[in-house]
Amino acid sequence: MSQSLSVCWSSVQAITAKAPVQAEKLSNYDLVLQCQAGHCPDKAAFAELVRRYQSHVEKVLYHLAPDWTDRADLVQEVWIRVYRNIRRLNDPVKFRGWLSRIATNLFYDELRKRKRTAPPLSLDAPLSVEDGEMDWEIAADTPGPDENLTTREFYDQLNAAISDLPEAFRTTIVLREIQGMAYEEIAEITGVSLGTVKSRIARARLRLQTQLEHYLNG
Repeated sequence: MSQSLSVCWSSVQAITAKAPVQAEKLSNYDLVLQCQAGHCPDKAAFAELVRRYQSHVEKVLYHLAPDWTDRADLVQEVWIRVYRNIRRLNDPVKFRGWLSRIATNLFYDELRKRKRTAPPLSLDAPLSVEDGEMDWEIAADTPGPDENLTTREFYDQLNAAISDLPEAFRTTIVLREIQGMAYEEIAEITGVSLGTVKSRIARARLRLQTQLEHYLNG
């Protein structure tokens, strides 16, 4: 992160420090419109947008870069970009998806600057077990969100399994399963063909299913 980031974020924090009650009563759609109305985003409306979507930005970046220690800096940079570019959003209804794109594009911008030291993990290779090898299998079902301790353990293991995926596969599965993007959108963002996107998603799903087989069978 550049030194200018701290300065810019300080400005945004100052703007979003106090949000009037009126902004809290507005819909997400109206908040975006308020931010687009003037030369600069409305202070109260922008503060409320930050409050409502902060956890979403953090979640997106957590899944994309779980091993990065400076994710908080990335979250700040996302909101700086939103502040500077919100008037370019043509349809306020699509704010959440637009916000996800900004976070994802920022992740890719940072990724290009960093050297990846971890060796790539092949999703084509079979899983090695004590008595030999086994092929990937498609998961039959997924657990519901209102389960007991086993479910909480499952999601802990799921997050860990996603973190262990190779970078390209992890990014693709996060964009599809967590952000809900269409295959075509993912292909555009990642700069690969539609077939490659579908292949990566399929392989990532198979690997995750195998790693979580104990919980799925239970």
